[in-house]
Amino acid sequence: MQLLVAVINQPEALDDILSGFLELGITGATIINSEGMAHVLTHDIPLFAGIQTLISRSRAQNYTIFSVIDDDEKVVPAFALIQDVCGSMEVPGTGIVFTIPVTRAIGVAPELGEEPDL
Repeated sequence: MQLLVAVINQPEALDDILSGFLELGITGATIINSEGMAHVLTHDIPLFAGIQTLISRSRAQNYTIFSVIDDDEKVVPAFALIQDVCGSMEVPGTGIVFTIPVTRAIGVAPELGEEPDL
């Protein structure tokens, strides 16, 4: 089981990513609005206005997606999907995707159509 975290700098890509997750069998995710550090520093702390070049590569609005993926074999296709929709994460300002192993979870919903383990 893996926790997938994706910071997406293209808000318009969110629907395509979530639809793609469903096609991959990833049926649950939490999405929060987020801002990058460079954006906050250049707008809220004038001292850091000189790092305007950083802000030019980041978006004012980002989405952070959290999804506990119960089948490790779905992680690679999920990464590929996100990069197909957003472009290569190697390009600065595109976003970031990573996973963290989950050794125990309570409250993770079963796949759609499955009966929960009691």
